[in-house]
Amino acid sequence: MLRIKDFQISQGQHWCLFGSNGAGKTLLANLLAGKRIESGNYVQYAAEFDPERDIHIVSFEEQQRLWQRDNRLDISEYSADAQDPGTLAQELIQSSRPADQHDDRLLVELITTLDLAAVAAKGIRFLSSGQVRRVLLGRALYAQQPQAPQLLILDDPLESIDIDSQKRIASCIENFLHDGFSSLQLCRRASDILPGVTHMAVMADLQMLCQGSYTKVASSDEFKHFLTSNPVLPEKIPAKIPAEQSVVTAKQSLIRLEHVDASYGELQVLDDISWCMEDDHHVLIEGPNGCGKSTLLSLIDGENHKGYGQEVYLFGRRKGSGETVWEVKAHFGVVSNELHNKYVKGWKVLDVVVSGFYDSVGLYDDSGAAEWEVARQWLQVLGIASFEKSYYHEISFGQQRLVLLARAMVKHPRVLILDEPCVGLDDYHRELILGMLDLIAQQTATQIVYVSHVLGEQPACINQKLLFVKSKRGGYTLSQI
Repeated sequence: MLRIKDFQISQGQHWCLFGSNGAGKTLLANLLAGKRIESGNYVQYAAEFDPERDIHIVSFEEQQRLWQRDNRLDISEYSADAQDPGTLAQELIQSSRPADQHDDRLLVELITTLDLAAVAAKGIRFLSSGQVRRVLLGRALYAQQPQAPQLLILDDPLESIDIDSQKRIASCIENFLHDGFSSLQLCRRASDILPGVTHMAVMADLQMLCQGSYTKVASSDEFKHFLTSNPVLPEKIPAKIPAEQSVVTAKQSLIRLEHVDASYGELQVLDDISWCMEDDHHVLIEGPNGCGKSTLLSLIDGENHKGYGQEVYLFGRRKGSGETVWEVKAHFGVVSNELHNKYVKGWKVLDVVVSGFYDSVGLYDDSGAAEWEVARQWLQVLGIASFEKSYYHEISFGQQRLVLLARAMVKHPRVLILDEPCVGLDDYHRELILGMLDLIAQQTATQIVYVSHVLGEQPACINQKLLFVKSKRGGYTLSQI
């Protein structure tokens, strides 16, 4: 599973572990952190170092674990006010130190620097992916104490972070990268390597190709190879299986919202949202973490009940006028963090893809040979056919993202909703995804709604851009740019 001759992190060193999706970075990090059953056989720690106490991780896998735990422990249906905030953001930050070692000054500094003041008293279940990522970073940095040998593992810390926050967070991390502790950054893109890195190792195919000082490895052939690899796109995407479901007629608005609001208790999230997506639109939606992008998408695709009773029209029909949620879902394909978190252990990759025909989390229906064949074709064009029989939870986060795109497209949906689809992907696979989306736009009747935090990361087919801006009445509204 992993071939590493030797690797050592000394106190004061700040490493970048660089490699593409599936290279083995997360596997090695989990081995070092004592989270693999093999750790006891291969990893040695300094006498005073306790991995359970002294290693702190910021990753999407950790976000998924915390999200699933809080949902499992949710008792809102048994409480008088039907609310259970779960783990509060501030509590999670402070959890990295014993209660008798809490540092109020450092806590305030981190909450301010990471722009968490507005969400410190909120449950992490109700935060955006980018906000939770900042909370996890705050927890890891809060744990650092002088003269304490500790290791901070950062798995692409700037992923899912809005553009305005990235510089602030990178600067915050850099201020902590001193010789009092050590860090290991797992990185897929050269542009995301943090300032302050002192050493680098390059991985590919579950082995370490080279390692040493950052200056030396950054000029090596092994590292330069990653900067010049480009994907080859297929000439045609897999064909659609003829379906009996009702066909959306052309020349009508696909999505129309008129003065739509959404709030949770006293918290106003969306305010006076009006938007019309015509049948030839491919839409880009941008906005800061926590502005309500995911809430907007859930109002449309049938997941959020707050869309009912408002002026929400899908394919010419007002939402809630007699259609079932499954009739709504039949027209949508979705890739999102929320869907990503719903797939837990037990499902094989091919099962996940085929479940896209039924809009289910997992496969519970009898499926035909044609469906399995189309699913395999999508895995093939996305370069992940070798994972067909692998368990979804055992492949890397970025590879899981590719599986979700295949799941979303097997039925050729009328609207493909992509909420940060390139999160966790290296440059090669990001270019593959964007190229595939342009092929989808050219060769099918599918229209695209694309949400991104990364400047310039969008398919070329985009012809409508929407920006979330703060509303005077509270929350956010949409502005067309």
